[in-house]
Amino acid sequence: VYTDRGRPALPTRLMAGLNILKYMYGLSDPEVCARWVENPYYQHFCGEIYFCHEAPFERSSLTRWRQRLGEDKLSELIKESLAAAHREGALRLGHVKRVTVDTTVQPKNIAFPTDAKLLYTAIVRLGRLCRRHGIRLRQTYVRVGKLALIKAQRYAHAKQFKRHRRAVKFLNIRLGRMIRDIHRKIATDASLRDLFEPELSLAGRLRRQKKRQDNPKVYSLHAPETECIGKGKAHKPYEFGCKVSIATTNARSPGGVFILHAKALHGSPYDGHTLKAVIEELTEWIGTAPERIYVDKGYRGHDAPKPLAVFRSGQKRGVHGQIKRELRRRSAVEPVIGHLKEEHRLGRNYLKGRDGDRTNAVLAAAGLNFRRLAQWLKVVVLKILAALSPAKTHQPA
Repeated sequence: VYTDRGRPALPTRLMAGLNILKYMYGLSDPEVCARWVENPYYQHFCGEIYFCHEAPFERSSLTRWRQRLGEDKLSELIKESLAAAHREGALRLGHVKRVTVDTTVQPKNIAFPTDAKLLYTAIVRLGRLCRRHGIRLRQTYVRVGKLALIKAQRYAHAKQFKRHRRAVKFLNIRLGRMIRDIHRKIATDASLRDLFEPELSLAGRLRRQKKRQDNPKVYSLHAPETECIGKGKAHKPYEFGCKVSIATTNARSPGGVFILHAKALHGSPYDGHTLKAVIEELTEWIGTAPERIYVDKGYRGHDAPKPLAVFRSGQKRGVHGQIKRELRRRSAVEPVIGHLKEEHRLGRNYLKGRDGDRTNAVLAAAGLNFRRLAQWLKVVVLKILAALSPAKTHQPA
């Protein structure tokens, strides 16, 4: 993780503790840094012996640490949360033998994409890049582009779609002119060509993409890895981000429902085709293969190595007795996903790139597990204090 050269590294316990606290309470990086300075409990949790009046780290240290570790090493936090829950009695070994698996969408921090908005954004970004490197264009099209964007949005709202398409075509033509002008200006400079290549390639993809195409579309210029996923929700037909697989305990353990596995899945795969990889990784994480796995109807035609151990919602064959009762609890994974999105930063991912998608999913799951564990320890401590305190006797008046 660290090298022997350069500035001395910050303690691993400090950085891991800060990220755990961030995802336990759904805080941003600046918020967790501000709370750490004023909260002695946060400082003790992160390994400090004496109270610090100033943070011994920068806000960007959290970002660098997450990028340096990546998904594989950060998944150790989930394993440690499960091990700690088992040590404290909040999770029993029998609970990890019955698993519920489901998928959800982790939305990216982008605005709702429209053709006109994306084309105008590409014009603005290319103009900014040219100004930064001293390239003088024939015209930047920022003023006329903004006017065309406003017209396109108003025409779409008024359902005047022929005029709307005309305004979008106007933006598309201006973006093409800008791209060709930049190519002419940088043709003789190899270093500028390398600098402009990513942005020009993205703008070219945006100009060429059609309504129904097999290749991935561009939904955001600052997050081109964003995918469009339709889950069939009436209130939200399309979501923009990436798919995330969540595996939880089926039964409610003494400490609550814990997350056993979390993984971001890119390429918008079919749910059933992800089950084999999820089970193999889950087995490696918890050290034992789950005996029964409960999934919803979206996993029809799955690729699990033991298909008879997988029970699908609505299935009749082989479902009886205890299996029937456990299958009825499959829907208990839905509120867990809701808590992840509302309280543990899975509802909007601010981290950059596909690595940020993977990191955010793992840390959100670890944050929920540690919060469950903290609530369990609070109950245990209250019971101990109640047992130690003398019983109150009421004297008759």
